[in-house]
Amino acid sequence: MVSQASLCLCSLMKMNHQDQIFGFMIRPEFYPHPVSSIEQRETHISHVFLTGDYVYKIKKPVNLDFLDFTTLEKRYYYCHQEVILNKRLSHNVYFDVVPINLKDGKYHLNGPGIPVEYAVKMRQLPEDRSMVRLLKRNKINRVLIEELAVILSEFYVQGPSVEHIHSSGAWETILANCEENFQQTTMFAGEILDERIFQIVRSATLSFLHRKKELFDNRIKSKKIRDCHGDLRTGHIYFTDEGIQIIDCIEFNERFRFQDVTSDLAFLAMDLDYEGFPQIANYLLDDYAKHTEDPDIFVLIDFYKCYRAFVRCKVNCIRLQEGDLGKKERTKLLRETNKYLDFAYRYAVLFTRPTLWAVCGMPGSGKSTISRELSRIFRIKAFQSDVIRKELFGIRPGDPSGMPFEAGIYSKSASSLTYGRLLLLAQEEIEQGRSVILDATYGKQHDRVEAIRMAKDNEANIVFVECVLKENVIKERLLKREAGYPVSDARYHHYEDFKKRFEPLNELGDEMHIRVDTEKPLEECMEQILAKDYYIASLNTYPNNFRPKRRKDV
Repeated sequence: MVSQASLCLCSLMKMNHQDQIFGFMIRPEFYPHPVSSIEQRETHISHVFLTGDYVYKIKKPVNLDFLDFTTLEKRYYYCHQEVILNKRLSHNVYFDVVPINLKDGKYHLNGPGIPVEYAVKMRQLPEDRSMVRLLKRNKINRVLIEELAVILSEFYVQGPSVEHIHSSGAWETILANCEENFQQTTMFAGEILDERIFQIVRSATLSFLHRKKELFDNRIKSKKIRDCHGDLRTGHIYFTDEGIQIIDCIEFNERFRFQDVTSDLAFLAMDLDYEGFPQIANYLLDDYAKHTEDPDIFVLIDFYKCYRAFVRCKVNCIRLQEGDLGKKERTKLLRETNKYLDFAYRYAVLFTRPTLWAVCGMPGSGKSTISRELSRIFRIKAFQSDVIRKELFGIRPGDPSGMPFEAGIYSKSASSLTYGRLLLLAQEEIEQGRSVILDATYGKQHDRVEAIRMAKDNEANIVFVECVLKENVIKERLLKREAGYPVSDARYHHYEDFKKRFEPLNELGDEMHIRVDTEKPLEECMEQILAKDYYIASLNTYPNNFRPKRRKDV
């Protein structure tokens, strides 16, 4: 432990040692161990030296509002934080904080003299085992992704769950973070960034936040705000012989690390999209969902992917502003910055576009259960055909109609009126920018075509969730209704007629059709629906590895 006196002495010297130190660190004899080669790397906040077996990272004396490394004391503290925090997701990688001392005009690594700088000492991991390198060699398979998903799910659950961490996930905090990002990048709009796209991303982000406050509040109640990694991306994940190593978490600002687990996952998912591997991102989210009970990740993922892409924009803009870049490096960074902005824009378009969910299938197949759960997860309205039908004819939902099959309120004309009314109610929601659920049999192709036409006319997505069940199970459920069912009049003796008249959904194709076996537990059904929706949406909207029209419920 360095003495307070030494720290104060160094502060009083008011001398910038880093340039001189870097001159020493490019020499193999500076290190107290064999050096096979020396490679320098630089970010906007650190200078890194790779020596073959070990890595030394020195923090720049910068103040960027969201971090402050301007004093030796602060750099010393955050070096220790980096070592401690990164040991959570890595093994035998982060060793210690080592002083760089000055004596008689010479600098020594952990040698004689007065400490004038500090470096984090790490084991150098093989670059060819990084996730980004393995992806480009097609060496990442579903088994490895599931292993990663399990590690992350366990990490988030084991993290501390205390009040001051939860408060970091408060709606007000997230709003402040987003507004801060936009404020800090406003100066670049019209110069580095396209001003029109910048304003669209800003408007969409703030609109989503104001419309979804309840959702963000519930994330705190469900304890989904944790001490996360904060900078989870493909370049920070290694698949080694010793297992998966995840490094370089955020140590300099708790506010960037204390966050919704979805935000942490979104950074990695966004990075996978950016690198051209959206299918791997789908696998990661699907496998993570299977190991957790957190369907909200599919509601929030595009919002946080947008947030993360824009953070990368901001970081690059700050780096570009420093002005010490060569022409080639600046051109490359400009291209990356605009690509991140494009991704942020596309995600923003996706999470603001409403969806019409048509939950359909035979009577007794579990449509209403699925509809209620979708409504709860997405916090959107669900309209049930049985209720609407009776309301149209002045019958209370719980009262039986006593009408025979396809007669009275179940005649063809009454059914047409009912499906028309459902579409009008759905259209009212969609015109307000809200997604909506229609719970109806949709056993006629004509009714499905009309729903698709309405969705397209209103520039909304549409998904048919077909509830399927074994015939004997459906009949068993219908028999139970003989004792009384609060809404539906469909009974056991109607089954064969319904079956004959039900037109299969063959015309829809996989791009808007999800089939779910409702005999499975509800949690498993919902995971399947939400993951499949995310998957087919990515197929529909990511040509050439990125597609701009992803479905998401608002």
